[in-house]
Amino acid sequence: MTAITDPTTPRRARSRARTAGSLLSLGALLATSVTSTALLTAAPATAAETLLSQGKTATASSSEGAAWGASAAFDGDLTGTRWASQWNDAQWIQVDLGSSKDVSRVVLNWEGAYGKAYDIQLSDNGSDWRTVKSVSAGDGGTDDLAVTGTGRYVRLQGVTRGTGYGYSLWEFQVYGGGSAQPGPGGAVRVSGTQGDWRLTVGGQPFTVKGVTWGPAMADAPRYMPDVKSMGVNTVRTWGTDAGTKPLLDAAAANGVKVINGFWLQPGGGPGSGGCVNYVTDTAYKSTMLTEFAKWVDTYKSHPATLMWNVGNESVLGLQNCYGGAELEAQRNAYTTFVNDVAKKIHTIDPDHPVTSTDAWTGAWPYYKRNAPDLDLYSMNAYGDICGVRQDWVEGGYTKPYIITETGPAGEWETPKDANGVPEEPTDVQKADGYTQAWNCVTGHQGVALGATAFHYGIEHDFGGVWFNLLPDGLKRLSYYSLKKAYTGSLAGDNTPPVISGMTVTPSGSAPAGGEFTVRADVRDPDGDPVTTKILLSGNYANGDKRLVDAQYRSLGNGTFAVTAPEKLGVWKVYIQAEDGRGNVGIETKSVKVVAPPVTGTNIALNRPTTASSAQASYGDCPCPASNATDGNTSTRWASDWSDPQWIQVDLGSAKPVRTLQLVWDPAYAKSYDVQVSDDGNTWRTIHTTTTGNGDIDTVTTSTTARYVKLQLTARGTGWGYSLHEFGVYS
Repeated sequence: MTAITDPTTPRRARSRARTAGSLLSLGALLATSVTSTALLTAAPATAAETLLSQGKTATASSSEGAAWGASAAFDGDLTGTRWASQWNDAQWIQVDLGSSKDVSRVVLNWEGAYGKAYDIQLSDNGSDWRTVKSVSAGDGGTDDLAVTGTGRYVRLQGVTRGTGYGYSLWEFQVYGGGSAQPGPGGAVRVSGTQGDWRLTVGGQPFTVKGVTWGPAMADAPRYMPDVKSMGVNTVRTWGTDAGTKPLLDAAAANGVKVINGFWLQPGGGPGSGGCVNYVTDTAYKSTMLTEFAKWVDTYKSHPATLMWNVGNESVLGLQNCYGGAELEAQRNAYTTFVNDVAKKIHTIDPDHPVTSTDAWTGAWPYYKRNAPDLDLYSMNAYGDICGVRQDWVEGGYTKPYIITETGPAGEWETPKDANGVPEEPTDVQKADGYTQAWNCVTGHQGVALGATAFHYGIEHDFGGVWFNLLPDGLKRLSYYSLKKAYTGSLAGDNTPPVISGMTVTPSGSAPAGGEFTVRADVRDPDGDPVTTKILLSGNYANGDKRLVDAQYRSLGNGTFAVTAPEKLGVWKVYIQAEDGRGNVGIETKSVKVVAPPVTGTNIALNRPTTASSAQASYGDCPCPASNATDGNTSTRWASDWSDPQWIQVDLGSAKPVRTLQLVWDPAYAKSYDVQVSDDGNTWRTIHTTTTGNGDIDTVTTSTTARYVKLQLTARGTGWGYSLHEFGVYS
């Protein structure tokens, strides 16, 4: 991975490996008793909430007709009946609870005509209203709003519609009588005996049911009600600073806790940059310690703060910076520094536990040896998450842990397909991965204290489709799988389309600019009409992780003819099916884009080839001129990094030249001439371009020559010129 400059940016964890720690008997493990002094601010848990509004008398400012009256929003039918207002902003709907009630939550299940801005109001007499919640950026779907107040009447007062229609609700639910989550105030401890650990909040058991946080911190008020509706009680971040406050405030308003992260280099495991010398760099460690202490002091009393998490996958990541004995010294120095941070945090904030995350259980011996002040351990684990329990037992650890990232198998854990790229699990397999992960966590009773699953993210790109629960804000099967794991039920939920049997033909030889075929079966469990589209990602071809719309045409019966990209290499092809209810199914396969066939014989193949320069040593080089005429698109010629340059081939004798096919590396020519010669001295130009784009260039001509030259005059990049193939066809 590349260096991370934003400490709040999540990075995918790598697979964990077995520890080399000595084995201890189960009896020896159970003989140890440890109690942490870490406390957490929270209130005692209250009784379960009660639905107060269903079937109660309802009125509204207007309705579209008798079939859409106010009572339809309180009849318990989540998708069959609805209230719909007239088409202007100043509309309201209210319910009479019959007597004054403590109100803790309002759930609004919007139809397509939703409220963008609105207030939730309470009243004792139906005349005098007080606002207990204001929403200014509603986006439809389900709004799950934590409120605090007492009243007999509950009203939704519309301010701004989200569409050109009125306001329309499938259901308007008012809850009271308690909170499903612990509130602020009170003490929380990590305590227990070996193998019987527990996290308690306000004296009540608290199992972390979490997600890692993806949206912008400032957007937390928009997304946090949905997070809570999933049964989530905790979110995890990777960085904590001044921008964290909106997230903490929104979390507290919804009864959700936050694991506040602190980023240390080299974070994010293999591939991440930012090497630090933890043995000698006292300035970096002093700066980080001061910075962390500042934000601990700032947020230690915030009601959403659950615990502090120092570093992310750095013990594993140090292997990118050091090796041998020096690597061991750095890992010991790093975990010793983590302990210094933990001690500092405890002096500022004795009321919240401190942990540290890695993606390799081989990191735990270092923490065990050098970081005794950690209250618990943390681990990022995906496809092999169930092995964490075995490693904990075999390593003889005496502290509990939480899983801070988990989900389906990652690209570093799956087998490669015929094109040599990791096989991405299907939507169904990903959903099963979350279920399995949660079962593994809860199965390690008395030791694993919960998990924050990866990832409540909305990015709609290569990584977002692999891991996000709701890319582009659309809910996946994985979203509902995690919701069911946390709540035990999906009653009344409309779930996504399911895609199966996806094929790409031909998958290993799609001609650049030509067509290949994609087919899949798409069904929607709820019978909703489905819109299907095809997207492409060049992550493996050119490093571009974005998803772009493909050019395609429907052939019927779930089959599409897709235009292949011009850029050679392996591309990911995505079928995306949306149900119009905020849900999406996505499946993906790879396709290898190759140079299109050229009619005729390649008379340049393995002929003597020379160039103005060639890179002798850089990356995959040496890259001699002969690589451009060897018929192998995995080799290349590469020039010096300057203008002009040239490459030419000797055909042996004068021969008819009809077509040139130039297969460029990313270091391409923006401007060049194609020249031919009979003697290698006198040249004539047969083609000129100043608009090269680095894709495959096909030049047609009608000439006879012994020598063919590319006179390269302007590079398209800061590198030199580089050709995978220089084909000349008769």
